[in-house]
Amino acid sequence: MAKKGKGKKSGFAFCVLGGCAKMAVPALKAFAEEPDVERVLLADRDAEGAHELARAYGAKFSAAELDATDGKAVAELVEGFDAALGYIGPFYHFEAPIAQACIDAGTPYLSIADDFDAYLAVEKLHEAAKAAGVVVITGLGNSPGITNLLAKKGYLSMDAPERINVHWTGGSDEEVGPANVRHVMHIFEGETLQWIDGREAYVKTGRGAKTVEFPAPIGVHTVYYTGHAESVSLPRNLKGLKEVTLHGGIQPNWVALLARTFGDLGLTTTHKRREIVARLLAPAMNVFTLGGAADKSVFRIDVYGTHKGRPRHHFYTGVGPIAEITSFPLVEGALAVARGEIGKPGVFAAEAAIDPDSFLPRLAKRGVKLMYYEGVGEG
Repeated sequence: MAKKGKGKKSGFAFCVLGGCAKMAVPALKAFAEEPDVERVLLADRDAEGAHELARAYGAKFSAAELDATDGKAVAELVEGFDAALGYIGPFYHFEAPIAQACIDAGTPYLSIADDFDAYLAVEKLHEAAKAAGVVVITGLGNSPGITNLLAKKGYLSMDAPERINVHWTGGSDEEVGPANVRHVMHIFEGETLQWIDGREAYVKTGRGAKTVEFPAPIGVHTVYYTGHAESVSLPRNLKGLKEVTLHGGIQPNWVALLARTFGDLGLTTTHKRREIVARLLAPAMNVFTLGGAADKSVFRIDVYGTHKGRPRHHFYTGVGPIAEITSFPLVEGALAVARGEIGKPGVFAAEAAIDPDSFLPRLAKRGVKLMYYEGVGEG
């Protein structure tokens, strides 16, 4: 088996935690076709489903049953792999314990975690990861993930970047799985952190409505303050910014407003309550595709500042099936760690560990559609 992060060029072994997740499907396809990957273990509480998938994807795949609430079992399972990939959500509930288990095992861990409080919790493990010599990259999906790297690209393109505004919208006609439903309830409930006037500030989720022009098929859409991690990690890692905000939405818009209403009524204020509401909604999930639902997700990052004394506004957009734009960054991140390209131990958000100019073209080669608009608003 390959040694973790030692620069070995082939024969990598990865453990996919939550291997039966809808979001993981593109990663499994990518690993099946990737010549550098020798072995992939699919770990999931659905043992039968994991074994069925392993048989479907071929000889390099195997499967194991996993109870993700058992930290010792997670550590024993991931030990010896070049990296573990995290798809087990909701991440506000699972991210920090799973990251700790991987640190205990000495195995690099990368995830698609998107909740801001999950980031705050796993960030506290930075010193433990450093001491263990383990790389942890939390939030390497589309948002957070690609959005962070595009924000960093814009930040580095100016002498004096001042403001970064991140926006995303998901199409409700996409197959996302039950954990994502609980995630949506969570990010539209309570408060979240934004970076306003050069400091952290709590704001009410589902408020701060703004209209944003996204790529097709979403187009112009209303988004709100939501509990993703970019507005927390970006100002901590990209110094000197006066503002970093995160707005998200669902298309059609009534889905986001419904999630906000659930939160306002106190129906989704705890993990247990979200579980109950998710079970009640499960038989009626098709209703969320009513009202012109889109089958792709989009994001847009606007960066403002000055360069050579003149005002700049650069913006970046992306579009694609949510599972693909979420999984492909994780695949490329795992390969980069296994190849020894990311060797600095500790806990990091995407922008703190990855160079966007070398990483983003790899995503484009996998079919992630990214568009760069630089040089506008120069005065």
